[in-house]
Amino acid sequence: MLAPLGLLTLAIWAWLLLFHHRFWRADQRLTKSPLPDRWPSVVAIVPARNEAPSIGACVEALARQDYRGALSIIVVDDSSTDGTGDIARAVSGNIEVVQGEKLPEGWSGKLWALDTGLRRAAPLPADYVWFSDADIVHEPRVLADLVAFAETRRLDLVSLMARLHCVHFWERLLVPAFVFFFQMLYPFSAVNDPRSKIAGAAGGCVLLRRDALSRIGGIGAIRGDLIDDCSLAAAVKRTGGLIWLGLADGTSSLRVSPALSDLWQMVSRTAFTQLRYSGALLAGTLAGLGLTFLAPPLLALSWPIHQNMIAGSAGVLAWIGMATAYRPTLRDYDRTAPEALLLPVTAALYGAMTLDSAINYWRGTASSWKGRQYQKGHT
Repeated sequence: MLAPLGLLTLAIWAWLLLFHHRFWRADQRLTKSPLPDRWPSVVAIVPARNEAPSIGACVEALARQDYRGALSIIVVDDSSTDGTGDIARAVSGNIEVVQGEKLPEGWSGKLWALDTGLRRAAPLPADYVWFSDADIVHEPRVLADLVAFAETRRLDLVSLMARLHCVHFWERLLVPAFVFFFQMLYPFSAVNDPRSKIAGAAGGCVLLRRDALSRIGGIGAIRGDLIDDCSLAAAVKRTGGLIWLGLADGTSSLRVSPALSDLWQMVSRTAFTQLRYSGALLAGTLAGLGLTFLAPPLLALSWPIHQNMIAGSAGVLAWIGMATAYRPTLRDYDRTAPEALLLPVTAALYGAMTLDSAINYWRGTASSWKGRQYQKGHT
């Protein structure tokens, strides 16, 4: 029993390392591209709900973009109660702050705010729209790099996964793993391959051709999706558009999550949504987490007890393979190599968050974010 289990976990990690689109290499990044003959016009849209701590820095970073084309900035103040709109208005530049409208039935809050901004931007002759979260800051070169990259490769959507805040204990334990798991679910090289059906994006930074947005039917086509960034990428790719997703070097998140509860709420808010509210998918996910991430260290550490050489050695090798796969992402966050051995602990926490998300759904407990409910259980 133990020997087949050990060999299975070893086979899983061999497959992940060798055949799962090399997701673990964390090597998909913007490359230097030739400058376009004509710089397209861009409108940046920032949905903001109670983002007073970060909105000023976000908008200032947008206004400071070293971009030779026309750039307009629209901030949608989504019923904030903390002065978010006033802080954004105080930033100098080509910035317009639009008051959000009442959320209609069937829309997620962020997508409705984006739609509000897009309707306000309709008269503007913009070739691209640039969606940026309100807790994201971009270095001055980012927009020019995004546009040059998109123009050179004729891409319809370019997205960067922002470098997340990773200073406090729980951030150091959970944030790099979040990025690692995201790359496992949406291997960036497969996302970037037009022959693959896998599609993904990171909502904090998305540059999108306006005609590609029109082709999918506008933001309204995904109006109710909570995993809105990946849904947007899937819609663009499904209609023949070319998409690209990579890790950011000049785009960072200001959101600080010092407590476990902060990160727990962020993950559990949409974890069961990702599984399409399916009990079967939940069971499969938890079993997969256990087999892939927990079984190897358990088999290795209990070797003196069970004394099964095949199971113990397979567990050790699988655990080493796991740590090897995790190392590039840890390196990207300036974390040490020994921390890779803690990935099973982190996986167990993410499994608990996912289970908590399902339990809340089944109880009919609404998931909330910034004072707005998203998930209402069974109807």
